[in-house]
Amino acid sequence: MPKKPSSKPAKPAKVPVHGPQHANQVRIIGGQWKRTPLPVLSALGLRPTPDRVRETAFNWINHQRDANWANAQVLDLFAGSGALGFEAASRGAQSVTMIDSNAQVTRQLEEIKLKLKAENVQIMRGDALSVAQSAAARGQRYDLIFLDPPYQQSLLEKTLPLCSKLLKEGGLVYAESGLALEFAEGEAPEWLADWEIIRADKAGMVFYHLLKYKS
Repeated sequence: MPKKPSSKPAKPAKVPVHGPQHANQVRIIGGQWKRTPLPVLSALGLRPTPDRVRETAFNWINHQRDANWANAQVLDLFAGSGALGFEAASRGAQSVTMIDSNAQVTRQLEEIKLKLKAENVQIMRGDALSVAQSAAARGQRYDLIFLDPPYQQSLLEKTLPLCSKLLKEGGLVYAESGLALEFAEGEAPEWLADWEIIRADKAGMVFYHLLKYKS
């Protein structure tokens, strides 16, 4: 009689630390921690910026900053996996402040910071809007702000106007959304009217943009 096929499930293949990227991690693209994997808390439905998108975005930023990160002060208002903030820190940003409202997320970010000995990174648990408002009131200013909020919650249109008060002159905002932010002349919504889109692209369902405030 032929043998019955085994009902035991096959063991999943082990993924080497520097092996292919899988759903539960992303990777730092450049700088001193290049190729370091960052774990992603999949249970929380985090949507980290894909490596390819991040590579393009940082090429844009490098071009605008002449690849000079030494004095850059960076704010990441919806840190999530920390992919954007740790990428900036890896490239030598003077300071990176990461904000997230979820305690589990900030705990993991602290663990990554410790592992990397990332002394230029500060992690805070808090509501992005409240943090942005109080930082603006204190006169805090940044060279680069990352906005990668959860989609469909109108968070981009609430936080982007606050960024005009948080940017140093010539500062940049990198924003991701589920919709394109490019509009015909005179058709941009009020919250976007004061911003110039320097670069924009799309990857899958993600629209990503580099913005400058029209001061």
